[in-house]
Amino acid sequence: DGMAIFEFGKIKQTVFFKASPLEVYLAIIDPKRHSAFTGSKATCTPKVGGKFSAWDGYCFGENLELIEGKKIVQTWKTSEWPDGYPASKIEFVFKAEKGGTKMTFTQTDAPKEQMQDYEQGWKDNYWDLMKTYFAKKK
Repeated sequence: DGMAIFEFGKIKQTVFFKASPLEVYLAIIDPKRHSAFTGSKATCTPKVGGKFSAWDGYCFGENLELIEGKKIVQTWKTSEWPDGYPASKIEFVFKAEKGGTKMTFTQTDAPKEQMQDYEQGWKDNYWDLMKTYFAKKK
């Protein structure tokens, strides 16, 4: 019947940043700040239904839910996405903690065979760079 079998994986990561929930939120949603910490072009229309892209168009999607300083939910795909696969969903939840922000990141419905790359990719290309960015701002 030619039906593709989609195999999905899930990633859940918790990261602590020495910055306020609003600063962490803005680093992700504000294209100027996003470009500043990645060192690559990012675009974003920061409203629900608005489109975004990062890393010179490598990853892209749409904003599904935005609660300033608290939560971001987006669809997310990369230029290496397997044909026919629906977009995955990423969710960032920000909670103020002593000395900074605890962020819980969840990615669901990503192609299973790419999950290991993304699992490492978020750490290398996002969390580590964001930590450096916030450290420099202080």
